[in-house]
Amino acid sequence: MAVYTKINKTEINIINKNFNIEKIISFKGIKQGIENTNYLLKSKKRKYILTLFERRVLQDEIPFFMKLMDNLNSSKINCPKPLKTKNNKYLIKLKNKTACIVSFLDGKDKKILNANDCYAIGKTIARVHVITKKMKLNRKNSMGIKNLKPLLESIKFKSKKFSNLKIFLKNNLKDIKKKWPKQLPKGIIHGDLFIDNIFFKKKKISGIIDFYFAANDYFMYEIAICINALCFDQKRRKFKMNNKKIKNLFKGYESVKKISLKEKKSINILCRGAALRYLLTRLYDYSNTPRTALIKIKDPNEYYQKLLSHNNLNSFRDYLN
Repeated sequence: MAVYTKINKTEINIINKNFNIEKIISFKGIKQGIENTNYLLKSKKRKYILTLFERRVLQDEIPFFMKLMDNLNSSKINCPKPLKTKNNKYLIKLKNKTACIVSFLDGKDKKILNANDCYAIGKTIARVHVITKKMKLNRKNSMGIKNLKPLLESIKFKSKKFSNLKIFLKNNLKDIKKKWPKQLPKGIIHGDLFIDNIFFKKKKISGIIDFYFAANDYFMYEIAICINALCFDQKRRKFKMNNKKIKNLFKGYESVKKISLKEKKSINILCRGAALRYLLTRLYDYSNTPRTALIKIKDPNEYYQKLLSHNNLNSFRDYLN
C-alpha cells in the first residue's frame, strides 16, 4: 500500500454515485507498502479501502484478484471482500486509473511475531492453499524466477561502487535458476505475505490482506517467502534467522496440509529465490521511485543479509535446528 495518485472530493463523489454504500464522508492516504495507491474511506458507520492500481499490476489481471478475494470470502477465509458497483462491476475508473473498493478488515498488524503467531500463520496459509488448489483461476507469477533477469537489468546502479553488487546479483540469479525445482505441488499462493499483510485481533489472526501478487506457483515458494518475511529477528540493523519460528511455521502448515520430502528438500533454493526477488524489487524501488510519492522506501540491505544467510545453508534441517 502507498500513495502515488492524489484524489479529492471529485473522486469521492464518483464513488458515492457508483456504489450502493453509505455516503463516504472522509478519506486518508495509506503510506505503508510500495505497489498501489490506497486510501482509507469512512462513512458514518463503516470503513472501506480504495485501491488505485499502479506500476507492476497489469490491467487484464485485475479481475483475477477480485474473483480470488471473493472466492476466499465465500470459503470463510478472512480477507477483504471486493464491492460491486450498481452495475454489478468490481472496477471503476478514477484519475485515469483502474480502481476498486474492498471491505475493511478488522484488526491490525503486529510489529514483532512470536513462535505461536508463526504456527497460526502456517495453519492459515495451508487453509488458503487447500482452497485455492481447487479454484479454476489462473495467473502467471509476474515476480517468479523467470521474471527476475529483466528486473535486475532495469535497476539503475548509480555509481561504480555498486559494480560488485551487480556481479553478485547476476551470479546468484544464474545459480538459483539452474537449481530451481521442477514439478512441486502448486496452486494459487498469496505471494507477498509480509508482517503488515497479516492482521491480528485479541492475539489471534483476524485475516490477511493485499492479494495483488497472488499467482499460480509452488506452495513451498509461499513458505519460502514467509521464512524471509516473518522468521528473521532484527537487532541493530542485523537480521538473524529464527529457527523456532520456522519450525512452528511448518508445524502449523502441516497441521492442515502435509509437506512432501521433495518439497522440504527444495526449501533452501526457494528461500534464496524469494530473498533475491525482494532484494531486486527494493533496489529497483530505491533507485526508481519518484520523490513526490507518499511512500516509505524499504531498505534493500535487509534482503542482502537474508540472501547471504540462505547462501550459507544447504539442507532443510539447517532451517529447523
